[in-house]
Formats: sequence, structure tokens, C-alpha cells
Amino acid sequence: MRKSRLSVEQIVAVLKQVEMGMPVVDATRQFGISEQTVDRWKKAYRGLQPDQPRELKQFQEENARLKRLVADLSLDTAILQDIAAKKWAGPR
Repeated sequence: MRKSRLSVEQIVAVLKQVEMGMPVVDATRQFGISEQTVDRWKKAYRGLQPDQPRELKQFQEENARLKRLVADLSLDTAILQDIAAKKWAGPR
């Protein structure tokens, strides 16, 4: 997916303007975006205050990092269980 030309703070500002009564058509023309983009932004950033997007981004990055950690540890556990399940012929 292509990265947005606007920062998250700017996106929240655009959504605030739309909530305050600015017609969506005017916002789309002013910022060079489509109505579908505004709808997608509403879905993703609804209810955020202007200072909250940075925290949201940090939480998303931390969540992704933790998911990678869990996946790595799960893989390690599965490998160790496979090794332990095999019957090894010890030295004679």
C-alpha cells in the first residue's frame, strides 16, 4: 500500500474539519484526495484528538514487534518439541 502524502496529524486535522461542517467534496478538492480516502481515514482515525496519532503509531509499532517476538518464540518451541518427540538412539 502506498504511503500517504499527509502525516497522521494532518489526516486528523482534515477529519476534524469535515466533522466541523466542511463538505467532504471541498475537503477532497483542497487536499487532493478521494471521498473513499476520507471514508477510510474516518474508519481508522475516528475519535482521535490531534495529539493522539503519534501514540497510536507507537502502539502499532510495539504491537508489531511483540507479534514478531511471539511468532519467533512459537517457532522455537515447535522445533524443540519436534526434537524432543523423536526417539534418539543413544551411543552404545
